Formats: sequence, structure tokens, C-alpha cells
Amino acid sequence: MTESAQTLPDAAAAAADAAAAPPARRRPKPGERRTQILQALASMLEQPGAERITTAALAARLEVSEAALYRHFASKAQMFEGLIDFIEQSVFSLVGQIMERGAPEAGEGTPADGAHRAARVVAMVLQFGERNPGMVRVMVGDALVFEHERLQQRMGQFFDKIESTLRQCLRPAAEAAGSATPMADAQVRAAALCDLVRGRLQRYARGGLRRPPTEHLDATLALLL
Repeated sequence: MTESAQTLPDAAAAAADAAAAPPARRRPKPGERRTQILQALASMLEQPGAERITTAALAARLEVSEAALYRHFASKAQMFEGLIDFIEQSVFSLVGQIMERGAPEAGEGTPADGAHRAARVVAMVLQFGERNPGMVRVMVGDALVFEHERLQQRMGQFFDKIESTLRQCLRPAAEAAGSATPMADAQVRAAALCDLVRGRLQRYARGGLRRPPTEHLDATLALLL
């Protein structure tokens, strides 16, 4: 038997061993691990009783050490700030589109257009919550109870901006109706709509994510608008 013939079985065995070996663990790209951490946190918030999540549980979910988490976020509060950033960027980019495009079918600039825009803003925020149930617990503050107060304040400011947008939509309708106090009338209606948004999101979060926040929404908005 020649020397080359003797090495063939060894080469085949080496190839088989290589095929059986698990692939090398890929190193995450810059920023990718941060996204994975936030996705895992949001996913854990979808589970019942997940209002308080420890970094140890989050690290175990990701199969990394707690020290690995802190290489990307200085604290758990900073992780929640990352989720709030996502909520704000997602919602307000869509709010901007609604305000820019208007409602041609309602007659742009008309009172009906303003009411239509307001309805779209309300529906969009509730749909965002329905599609991102873990984020809802952040939006209503349940997941932030044991965190830094500034996080609660940021979510309060989030809803203040939503209410301000609704007021901006509704003021032309109040003016067209001949109201002596169009700003005050728009404020009352905008506050009622914002209360509707917050109340439905709270019901969704505290009811075990069972009743969708958009339930019977068209009929409800028809009554309010």
C-alpha cells in the first residue's frame, strides 16, 4: 500500500469530524448585540408577571454573562431607555407622515380632515401597542415602576406629545363650528382621545394582553369624533 493510500482514511475521518463539529460562534457586528438585548427584554416583557425583570434573567435568556450586558448598557435603566427610544422613533415618524399627508378623501384642511387625522393618530398608537405587546408595559409604566423616575417622566412626555398632536388636528373643526373657544374645545376632545389611548393600553397590559386595544375602535371613534 502506498503512502498516499494510507493517508486517505485519515483525510476522510478529518472531514467527517469537521462536518460533525458545531460551527464557530459568529461574533456579533457592532450594535447588533445591543439590538439583541433590547429584543430579548421586549420579548420577556410579553410574559405574564414580567413587570420586574432582573439583569440575571435577561443574561440567562441571551446565554451571556451579566458583565456582557453591561458592556453595551451602563444600567438596566439605560436598556429601558433604548426601548423608549424605539417607541418614540416608531410612533412619531408615523405621526409625522399622518400630519403631512392629511386625508384627501375628507378634503384637506377641512374640519373633517382634522377629525380624520386625529382618528388615524389614535388608531396608529393603539395598533403599535397591539403589535408590540412587550412595549405596552413600558408605555403604560408598569415595567418602569422599579426603575428610575425619569423613565416614567419620558413616557408621560410621550403622551403629552400625542395629546398636543390631537389638539392640533381638532382645532380647525372647533373653529369651523363657530366655537367661541376653539382651543379649549380642541383641548377637551384631544384629552378625551388621549385618555382613550392610555386606558386601552392599560387594559391590554393589565388584562394579560388578551383584549386587543383596537377592539371596536371605529365605533368608539365615531362616537367621540
